[in-house]
Amino acid sequence: MNFMCLNSIIEKIFAGNWIAGPNIEDAISEVHKFNAVKIKGIINYLGEEFNKIENVNNAVKIYTAVIKEIRKNHINSDISIKPTQLGMLISEKVFEDNYLKILHFAKEYNVFIWLDMENARYIDSTIKVYLKGINSKNSGICIQAYLKRSLKDMKKIIARHGIIRLVKGAYAENKEISYNSWEKTTENYKRLLLYLFKNSDNFTIATHDIQIIRYAENLNKKYKKTINFAMLKGIKNRYLMILAKKYSSYVYIPFGTAWLQYSVRRLREAGHLKLIIKSLLEDQSLEKYKNGA
Repeated sequence: MNFMCLNSIIEKIFAGNWIAGPNIEDAISEVHKFNAVKIKGIINYLGEEFNKIENVNNAVKIYTAVIKEIRKNHINSDISIKPTQLGMLISEKVFEDNYLKILHFAKEYNVFIWLDMENARYIDSTIKVYLKGINSKNSGICIQAYLKRSLKDMKKIIARHGIIRLVKGAYAENKEISYNSWEKTTENYKRLLLYLFKNSDNFTIATHDIQIIRYAENLNKKYKKTINFAMLKGIKNRYLMILAKKYSSYVYIPFGTAWLQYSVRRLREAGHLKLIIKSLLEDQSLEKYKNGA
């Protein structure tokens, strides 16, 4: 078996399950399917760490095109962008200018923007730029529970009435700044989640961890917030449909050809092999689950 054949097989197994396809139309089609079962979309264009301005400019064009297609197709979807897609590696100013450009464009089309969080070395600049656009009120930011600094960051963001999507996180960092075990990351996620319930009125719980979901539901009995749940395309879609019957629910839908880095992080983020094998082997067809089958 040659390398190209092996690559094609790996792409079909991993990317085929977790990624909508190479084109914007593929992402829009997936959102349509999820909207039909009361699940909203979060569309992301694959690719990161762009260090050439032509790649950055192309990403900006693609995101503005996605925003137009969301409106044109009358679908219910946010978009999510990465700082290094918008020029972070070139300069913070390039990133800021491109982010604010997309943010203001999205506001005209009434589309909500999420700013993804990447490696720890980008966090300060990411939060700084996010807060510069916070008055637009159509944006949120991702916070990663595996990082020890996240509570401090969360307090800063919530003090400015920012909107947080809480994830466990999937980047490799040293133990001085991160929790390197699934158990400790889960414990910190719960601490951060409790802070959100006490101090924020609008946040998204992005997890496939049933333990955390049940913890959130119990917290909500006391704090009675309008909570949102989010999961990745291709992982626990059936359970997300069940949640969508009771709560505002989202599915993160990537598209594009740069599938490898994303797929590697999904392997890391899922936490254990059992979940990954199940997500790859399980029939993720939404049609099968529309009636709770």
